[in-house]
Amino acid sequence: MTTRTRTRALTAGDTTLADFTERLFGHLPRADQRRWARVYLQGLLSTPGKKSVRRLAASVTESPTASQSLQQFINASPWDWNPARTELLRWVEERHPVRAWTIGQVCFPKRGEHSVGVHRRFDPVAGRIVNCQLGFCLFLSLDGMSVPVDWRLALPQAWVTDPVLRRRARISPEAVHQAPEALVLELVDSIAARTSSAHPPVVADLSRLGSAAALIGVLGRRGHDFLVSVPPTLPVRAAAALTQGGAAARTGTPGRGGTTAGDFARLGNTSHPYSAPLAGPAGPAGGPQRQRIHSALVRLPEGEAAGRGAQQIYRLFGERRPGRQGAQGGQGGQGAGPVWLTNMNRHRMDDLLHLVRRSARSTAVLGSLADEFGLLDFEGRSFPGWHHHMTLMSAAYAYAYAVRERAELGRRSA
Repeated sequence: MTTRTRTRALTAGDTTLADFTERLFGHLPRADQRRWARVYLQGLLSTPGKKSVRRLAASVTESPTASQSLQQFINASPWDWNPARTELLRWVEERHPVRAWTIGQVCFPKRGEHSVGVHRRFDPVAGRIVNCQLGFCLFLSLDGMSVPVDWRLALPQAWVTDPVLRRRARISPEAVHQAPEALVLELVDSIAARTSSAHPPVVADLSRLGSAAALIGVLGRRGHDFLVSVPPTLPVRAAAALTQGGAAARTGTPGRGGTTAGDFARLGNTSHPYSAPLAGPAGPAGGPQRQRIHSALVRLPEGEAAGRGAQQIYRLFGERRPGRQGAQGGQGGQGAGPVWLTNMNRHRMDDLLHLVRRSARSTAVLGSLADEFGLLDFEGRSFPGWHHHMTLMSAAYAYAYAVRERAELGRRSA
C-alpha cells in the first residue's frame, strides 16, 4: 500500500500521527488493523468535504483495494473501541486540566430504515419529525475547547427485541434498550470509573428529556456536582430553610407552593436580579447589552426525584435577554432563555455562567465535527461500525486540536 504522507501538517508537538495512533490503537492485535486505523485518522484529518470511506481511502493511499479494506476495518472487524476511548481520555487529561464533563445530544438524519437504531422522532432543531439515529457524547471541557471522548447510541425497543434486526446490525449482547436519561448516566459512570483525575462538574442539557428530575437525583446521590438545563415545565417547589426552632425561613423565592421551573426562573429574586454583560453589539445607550439572571432556591417535589433527591435544595436560574421572546416572555422586550438547575449552591453566579458557556462551546464543537470531521457521514449500518467511526472521529478531532494549539504557540513565541 502506497500512502501519501503529510507529516509536517499532522504533527502535534513531538507526537506524530503514527505515535498517536499507536497510543490509542496499540491494543489492536494485528498490524494491519493498526495501519488502517492510521489511514482512517489521516483521511479524516486531510479529506475535504464528505468523509465517506471511499473518499478517505482515495485521499490517503493509491491502493485500488484500500477502500474495501478500510470498509472491512470499520464495519466488519470486531475490534473493541473502549480501550481506544480510554487512551484518548488519558491523552487529553495528560495535556490539559479538565474543567467540566459536558454532555451533547446529536440527531443523525437517515434516509432509509436499515442503519442501526434508526427511528422516527421529533427533532426540536428541525422543528419536525425526522428519520434518524439519536446519539449522546461526553466531552472533556478544557480551557478554550471541548474534546469528545465517549459516545452512546440510543437503541429503540424494536432494535433489541427483534432477533433479525439485532443480528443484521451486529448489536452486542450486552446492549439493551435504555431511555436517554440512562444513556447520559452511563456516560458519566463510565468516565468516572476510568479517569485518574478529580471529578469536575457535569454540565448537560436535559431540557428535552422526560425524566430529567430522576437523573438529577441520581447524579447528586453519586456525589457529582452538576449544572443542567431542565425543561421549563419541570415541577419545582420553593425551598424553605429550617431554623433551629423548626420555622421556615424565607428564601427569596416567589412562594412556597408548587410551580414550574420556567416560572421560578422568570420570577426568582426579582428585587435583586443578577446582571451580566452580553457579547455582541452595543445596546441603545451605547454600552454593552446585559442579560438578567433570575435565581431561586428550589426543591423537586416528592416523586420527581428518586430517594433523597426530593430533600436536596438546588439553585435554579434563568437568563432573560433583551429582545428575546420565549414561552415565558416578559415585559420590556425581555424573553426567556434556558432554565438551569445546580446543586452547587455556594458557587458564585459568574462561575455558574462560565459553566453555561462551556455547554454552548460543546454544542459548537458538534457543529465543527459535522462540518470538518464527518460526524454525520458514516454510511455503515452496524452497531460496531457506528462506534468505530465515532471513536476514530473523536481521536482525529483531539489530534487536530493539538496540532492547532502547537501552531498557535509557535506563532506567539516567534
